[in-house]
Amino acid sequence: PLSLPARKRFGPSGCGKTTSLRMLAGLESVTRGEISIGDRCVNTLPAKDRDIAMVFQSYALYPHMTVYENMAFGLQLRGLPTTDIQKRVQSAATQLGIEGLLHRKPKALSGGQRQRVAVGRAIVREPAVFLMDEPLSNLDAKLRVQARTELSKLHQSLSATFVYVTHDQVEAMTMGTRIAVLNAGELQQVDTPQNLYDRPKNRFVAGFIGSPAMNFFEGTLQKEGDRLIARTSLFELPISGKRLRACQTRAGSAVTVGIRPENLYDCNYVPPGIRSIPIKASVSVTERMGSEIVAYLNVGDGLDFVARVDRRSPVTVGQTIRLAMDSEQFHLFDAKTEQLIA
Repeated sequence: PLSLPARKRFGPSGCGKTTSLRMLAGLESVTRGEISIGDRCVNTLPAKDRDIAMVFQSYALYPHMTVYENMAFGLQLRGLPTTDIQKRVQSAATQLGIEGLLHRKPKALSGGQRQRVAVGRAIVREPAVFLMDEPLSNLDAKLRVQARTELSKLHQSLSATFVYVTHDQVEAMTMGTRIAVLNAGELQQVDTPQNLYDRPKNRFVAGFIGSPAMNFFEGTLQKEGDRLIARTSLFELPISGKRLRACQTRAGSAVTVGIRPENLYDCNYVPPGIRSIPIKASVSVTERMGSEIVAYLNVGDGLDFVARVDRRSPVTVGQTIRLAMDSEQFHLFDAKTEQLIA
């Protein structure tokens, strides 16, 4: 049911994002399940009766028509009066900042301008649901940032439901109010962006959300007296609090420890109050981002991981550095099922 204002369908290429969007639009048949828009089941409704507007990845503008004609065409087919069409097109064009382009044809527009026209064509229809299939993928990096902001403002001003397909997690995390993560045609988790980041339900979601991706270390849960420890080849993590209650009956089982790169620090720049565990690693590659350094590390035996360290850290390729791992910020996954334990 489409009851939320901005839902993002997010996942790797080939996972089923566009197919699910096309089913919502009525362009693909549904073999089972129910699609509801508002309080209507639309499984058997043709696309034209679903009150949706779709923005395609290619924009799908008519090359022989002007911008005005492209935006007005759908309204003309519905038989709206000319004055109403003019008002809607002019209002949408002003909202998108393309009022000076109404007499141009698509070939005379930049990629960003074509994208706005495609969105404008959807806006004038005043649909119940906007469906967007990776509409920013053809734009360069700077234009994508600008377009993300514009679409977010547009969503707020229209107060309408947007279903937006993307494989770009930055788009999903910054624009979505709820995100549906797909993998191989299966829905992995539906949640707010922050909950997906903080409380992923399985290893796939944990590794897919976040850039650089979460690090994973294979290990076992071992009992030592009254203590329970997650032991890997690189470190030992004490299990306490809520994690301990969730793991009480799992001593001896194989687990995967997930640690995000931002929870690994250069030992010289550990924030105050952090309870840390020291580890050593060799630096393979560094990426200096200005505000931080992304260090790609190796400890032998094919064990590679990533840390985001302070920009003042004097890390160099080939150097062995001492890191501090936040002993409170980690995830535990069952090694077999890959589901979150704690």
